[in-house]
Amino acid sequence: MWANLKNYLGNLAACTVDTLAELTRTRLKKMQYRPDLLDGFITETGLTWTPP
Repeated sequence: MWANLKNYLGNLAACTVDTLAELTRTRLKKMQYRPDLLDGFITETGLTWTPP
């Protein structure tokens, strides 16, 4: 997940720390609504996740 986030942020030029923080929050929020992407991250670890 962090590699995906860093790749996204690395392609942007934030002028301030506040701008970078806002971009990070926005990207994490978008990732939250992509269960297929999050499932892929878990699958790549080789671990299994069972919902409570």
